[in-house]
Amino acid sequence: MRLIRPSRGDRDDDAALLSAVARGDSEALATLYDRHAGWLHVRLTRRCADPETVREVLQDTFVTVWRSAQSHRGREAGGWLWVIAARRLVDAQRVLGREDRVVHEPPGAAPSAEERVLAGLEYGDVGAALERISPELREVLRVTVVDGLTTREAARLLGIPEGTVKTRALRARRELRVALAHLAPDTHPLGGMA
Repeated sequence: MRLIRPSRGDRDDDAALLSAVARGDSEALATLYDRHAGWLHVRLTRRCADPETVREVLQDTFVTVWRSAQSHRGREAGGWLWVIAARRLVDAQRVLGREDRVVHEPPGAAPSAEERVLAGLEYGDVGAALERISPELREVLRVTVVDGLTTREAARLLGIPEGTVKTRALRARRELRVALAHLAPDTHPLGGMA
């Protein structure tokens, strides 16, 4: 397991590896794992202190890659892998949170603010609005807002310049406002005047 980011040449090879994985090549998946598992593990560990959860999320990430490699559409593989890993981590933390609530919370306890926001992002108007904006803008919002990456981290992860991250984030927020306005025209879901 390497702990460094892949070189530019490796990134170019990742697309070929993902194509091979989509065709069922398990050796290509092993190479992709060797190339990316180290840095993914480090990033997941920064967001989750439980080593067992991190190991499970990393495994789930590559199972998802095996099952959905054909859906990769030319974006940098590292960014695509991180989006999968970050989503798997959120899912794992939700499950752990539910188990913890069942054991430790009294019946009828209100969900935390974070749980309400995540549920709104996935299932509410915000989630529906996110689906209406273009995938490259949605991806920038997810890594900067949901995953909490800095502009520099997002640029490295997505393989685009920092200025492009900033521009796409600005465009994404505008498009999100418009999409939310179409979903709920009589309200201002972002607070105040949208």
